[in-house]
Amino acid sequence: MVGGGACEVQSSFVAGHFGFRLPTVQSNCPLSTMSLNKPKTVEAEETRIHRIRITLSSRNVKNLEKVCADLKRGAVDKNLKVAGPVRLPTKILRLTTRKSPCGEGTNTWDRFEMRIHKRIIDLHAPSDIVKQITSISIEPGVEVEVTIADSA
Repeated sequence: MVGGGACEVQSSFVAGHFGFRLPTVQSNCPLSTMSLNKPKTVEAEETRIHRIRITLSSRNVKNLEKVCADLKRGAVDKNLKVAGPVRLPTKILRLTTRKSPCGEGTNTWDRFEMRIHKRIIDLHAPSDIVKQITSISIEPGVEVEVTIADSA
């Protein structure tokens, strides 16, 4: 037993696997566990600057561009570092099918296609400010995906 003020440390040996003796240390010192039990503060987490990527996708270009402009305007008003909107290539999904249900007659075909437009906006901001910016009204048909990463 080792004494040091109000703290006491006990060391002993315990039989381990294959006959090895393993040391164990027990302490009743409140200072030794103080650094492990630190409560994490919410304020420090929210004020830390994050790298945030907002991915917008839609079949309607007009609605998509309107949401992009609103998000960028909100970020610039709050003096945030903004990159984008980056316009990704349009995905064109095509489906070709026969008009005739039975397969008889002239070979006539219907061609359907769906165009998916995608935009990316990058922000460097605390997460609480991003919540305020993304609380704008989103146009119908626009899907929003927010990815938050630690700043590098």
